[in-house]
Amino acid sequence: MTMETPSQHQDVIFGIRPAIEAFEAGKQVDKLLILSTSGSTLTGELLRLAKQNAVPVQKVPMEKLNRITRKNHQGVIAFISPITYGSLEQLIPTLYEEGRSPFILVLDRVTDVRNFGALARTAEAAGVDAILIPSRGSVSVSGDAVKTSAGALHRIPVCREDNLKIALEFLKMSGLKIAAISEKSTETLWQANLKGPIALILGSEEDGISPEYLKKADVHLSIPMIGKVASLNVSVAAGIALYEVVRQRE
Repeated sequence: MTMETPSQHQDVIFGIRPAIEAFEAGKQVDKLLILSTSGSTLTGELLRLAKQNAVPVQKVPMEKLNRITRKNHQGVIAFISPITYGSLEQLIPTLYEEGRSPFILVLDRVTDVRNFGALARTAEAAGVDAILIPSRGSVSVSGDAVKTSAGALHRIPVCREDNLKIALEFLKMSGLKIAAISEKSTETLWQANLKGPIALILGSEEDGISPEYLKKADVHLSIPMIGKVASLNVSVAAGIALYEVVRQRE
């Protein structure tokens, strides 16, 4: 995952104690940058809190921290998320209790902020109940992502899980069909039954869906490609797949 600098729409906290206090105050930390040579007791406590809250940590050299700020950062910079992350384990039972059929969008290694914002906007419009992302190797839900989503990220839950494999197993145990959207599949979207509780997985444009997650999928589906272009932009592919679910549900 590429390291991002704070945007004008994102809060940033500098220093070890302020970062610890942010966790203790219940703030949603998007990611944490820590000096690679840091090894104090306070740093250990900060790392414990980050792991407990499934917050990705990047250990970086002093030069990178100094490029972000000239303030006294004490080897720690915490990026605060503009959204509150949802809990997948609480969301799914609630949807069933409300008599709804869960509709989840899972994104594996999608790192482009603009793509993510566009994905969130389309997902919200299609009635998706939540977006599921891994805590590592994924896009940062920054203020820029919220802006690109036209505010959709304030209206659709984003669940960030430390272990996406376990999260997918939870979805399967909860009765959701896991459908992987991949150009390598011989079965198309139009041939599949997508009417019940479902989670669609899409991967990065560079590497697609991770093999370990492909194994968890109940079906592998492709979007028919008539022209000579080999693949679609991930946000476009997601839009097509999401609205096929909408069409079948209608």
